Amino acid sequence: MRTRQKDRDVPGPQAPWDEIVPGLWMGGHYWTDPAGELQLAVAGGEFDLVVSLYAAPGHGPAPGVEHLVAEIPDAPLAAGQIKDVQRLARAAAQAVSARRAVLVRCHSGYNRSGLVVAQALVELGAEPAAAVGLVRRRRSPWALHNHVFEDYLAVGLDVAALLTGLDAMT
Repeated sequence: MRTRQKDRDVPGPQAPWDEIVPGLWMGGHYWTDPAGELQLAVAGGEFDLVVSLYAAPGHGPAPGVEHLVAEIPDAPLAAGQIKDVQRLARAAAQAVSARRAVLVRCHSGYNRSGLVVAQALVELGAEPAAAVGLVRRRRSPWALHNHVFEDYLAVGLDVAALLTGLDAMT
């Protein structure tokens, strides 16, 4: 399964992860240091829950840290994949509400993690557009540059899953 589009012409993230709201962090498996060198982002024990939408060996988290994995593509999603996003966003929101430190990550920490983090913010009471704006301000202006994901958030993930499921039936 392809999980990352290779045709992205965007700068790499400048940090392994960034805090979007207290306790909710967004990041990736790779980041670019000030010298422009690609670096590994390895989650150790600094988070209580790590949600991975892309997985790579050696990137953590440490043993004993709760780790939820659902590899999804950085592309239009199937209905089941949208349901996975909802499940992971609810888990992240519940953990943040319980004052647990949560990292949601994908490859670079822009699109897939942005979708789950923005939906977690919606679960916590934010409006979708405000959630997208916050993700972009706190992580990067390049966050959620996959406009399909932004559209999913705007219409609501329940509706997006329903419409995607209908499309698959034709």
